[in-house]
Amino acid sequence: MKGKPRKELIGTEGMVLLDTVRRLVRRNAVDNLLKLCNKTHPADMAWVFRHLAANDRKYVFNIVAQTDMVGEFLSELDKAILLDLVSDLTPQFLLTIINDMPSDDAADIMEALPEELADEIRRIMAREDREEVDELLQYQADTAGGLMSTDFMALDENMSVSDAIKKIQERSEEMEMVFYLYITHGEGQLTGVLSLRELLMHPPYRQLRNIMNPDVVAVSVDTPQSEVAHVVSQYNFLAVPVVDSSYRLVGIVTVDDVIDVIREEATEEFLQMAGAGKDREILLKPVLKNAMLRAPWLFATWFGGLLNIFIISSFKDELEKVVALAAFIPIIAGMGGNIANQSSTIIVRGIATGRINIQEVASLVFKELRVGLILGAFFGLLLGLVYYLGHTDMAELALSIGIASLCSMTIAATIGTVVPVTLRRLGVDAAIATVPFVSTSMDIISVTTYFFIAKYMLGL
Repeated sequence: MKGKPRKELIGTEGMVLLDTVRRLVRRNAVDNLLKLCNKTHPADMAWVFRHLAANDRKYVFNIVAQTDMVGEFLSELDKAILLDLVSDLTPQFLLTIINDMPSDDAADIMEALPEELADEIRRIMAREDREEVDELLQYQADTAGGLMSTDFMALDENMSVSDAIKKIQERSEEMEMVFYLYITHGEGQLTGVLSLRELLMHPPYRQLRNIMNPDVVAVSVDTPQSEVAHVVSQYNFLAVPVVDSSYRLVGIVTVDDVIDVIREEATEEFLQMAGAGKDREILLKPVLKNAMLRAPWLFATWFGGLLNIFIISSFKDELEKVVALAAFIPIIAGMGGNIANQSSTIIVRGIATGRINIQEVASLVFKELRVGLILGAFFGLLLGLVYYLGHTDMAELALSIGIASLCSMTIAATIGTVVPVTLRRLGVDAAIATVPFVSTSMDIISVTTYFFIAKYMLGL
């Protein structure tokens, strides 16, 4: 409906659509399914498709393939589902779909396909289409070149406003986005940018070079996708131009692709920080492969647990004298681990979004140290007080518990800050190594600190 925003398909609406599709499949209601597919957004249909059984997927895709949305539908699918789907499709059929897709989406599909199938499709492609796709495939997928679309509107700086409007009217349907008009000169070198609104506000005889904005923000073909996303979000662009080494305009990255990048990188960071690898499609992996992907990260925790057993065993004499010491090991280690994870998560996310300057290490560390000191003092006092109220004859142990909690949380906040910053400066992805390292090391440090303080305070 015109003017009515489309809501994201979630919750009850999604389940209703999913149940409807399943019911129509069981009834073999092809015509009804076809009508439903034509009325449903490709992204919503892809969401439904993800939750169907394997046999139902093939049945539903045969219906989707009869609609105009099949290309956009394929571009919305997870790679694992896409590969399973195309295994039964012919190169000729896939080519008819790819030919109707934007160049950047077509290149993404080609890159995801098995090499033999992709080569066969390229062989039967029209020369112009093949060259366009090959140009995009030469760039790495996680760079601006790999994200960009070559369907952009470029106008020569000597062109008049009236000629520019005429060209836009002739070619706008072929272009990905005409909100921004990129001005070039010579052999396509980028010289400025102009919005469609600004173009319409000037007299028809005026040349574009006299009305364009020469301070255009652009990225190079090898700019990492995370930096492209940062540029688009910082300047609130709908698209950003991509240039090669000679500053020739070769494509644009649109905001819809940037949103996908932000979502994908955030997903990877969350998975890495949880110690579950970085594969965004891990839920679609077979059970054994899923387990193998997660096993290396758990090994660090297992190894740290062994060290903790050794440390606790070395204080068995002290534990035998004061059995109550053992009761506070979990809470002191847990509080230290939690505040360390909080600090490291804040720092890793701050680095990723550009809100933290890693050159200002001392300031960052000192700030988190003070946070750890305040929280450690509060929870240490609270923990010691709770124990003392129940055991007034064990004031030394209550004091030991409070001081150990204070020291553990202060050290933890400091380590949670230092580790990701240090890893970043060493060129290591902080999201991958921070949480497993910090969690394991804090368990060891917290327990060791606790026992040494208790041993000293209780004279054991």
